[in-house]
Amino acid sequence: MRKVNTSRFGEIDVTEDKVIKFKDGIPAFEDEHEFIILPYEEQSPYYFMQSLKSPELAFLLTTPFLFFSDYTFELDDVTISELDITNEENLEYYSMITIPNGSVRYMTANLVAPIVLNKENMKAKQVVLENTEYTTKHRLFPDVPIKGV
Repeated sequence: MRKVNTSRFGEIDVTEDKVIKFKDGIPAFEDEHEFIILPYEEQSPYYFMQSLKSPELAFLLTTPFLFFSDYTFELDDVTISELDITNEENLEYYSMITIPNGSVRYMTANLVAPIVLNKENMKAKQVVLENTEYTTKHRLFPDVPIKGV
């Protein structure tokens, strides 16, 4: 078990079997290779992906299928190989969330670059989808009107 200091959660204990490893980091954070996923709160559809290297770095995530039931994509052979995927049942998918101007009502999910986690070996990768209709800003609550529009 290792102790990790974080800005948001204070000092946390992390067991090695929960450490998510990004071989090449994630886009714009290529030096960040180890994270842990922490629930936002019990029964919440949101999670924090906390860096184990940088105390101030944590991303808000959700499982995209909870908000976008028709969300679909195929993993390329390179990703399947890099993550040593042998059974799709061992995969978890996450999307990073943005909260514009701190307004939860207008949260968006990045569906162009899902995070794929192989729970069997804890290898992960943020996959950038090509030739897709998805964007980096799909609203989680599209029925909430945007002020001024």
